Amino acid sequence: MIRSLKNSPYYKEAFNELVYPFGSYYLFDGFVVAEINEDVIYSWEHHGKQITQEISNLYENNGDGIIYITNRIYNYSVKPSDWLKFYKNNFNLKGYAIVSYSEKGKKNSLLERLFMNSKMKRFTCINSAIEWAASEITHQKLA
Repeated sequence: MIRSLKNSPYYKEAFNELVYPFGSYYLFDGFVVAEINEDVIYSWEHHGKQITQEISNLYENNGDGIIYITNRIYNYSVKPSDWLKFYKNNFNLKGYAIVSYSEKGKKNSLLERLFMNSKMKRFTCINSAIEWAASEITHQKLA
């Protein structure tokens, strides 16, 4: 079942919601959930650079150690090689989760895995991804 974060019990726990013409970002303690709009071709220059700078400024640790969850409720494209630009600019994710609801989405996540330096997980529902992220954040705080 395709679910937007807004329809989940976790929506009320977000401390901030950032809405852009290309998608929405929901900020939580230690992780971010993104929902990119239909037919966007997501790139570092047009999307990633801006949102990464803005989100990292909202977290006390300048964004280091954040878990990024992409909730793919819409069809859009990602330039996977742009992840290299993300790391080149010193943004270090603690983890990356892809929530995909289709077979095509699962195949795309395999391609993205080739470009990821951090822990990457794939989920079929937003609730499981958020539970994983919250668990990782808790372990990080206890360490």
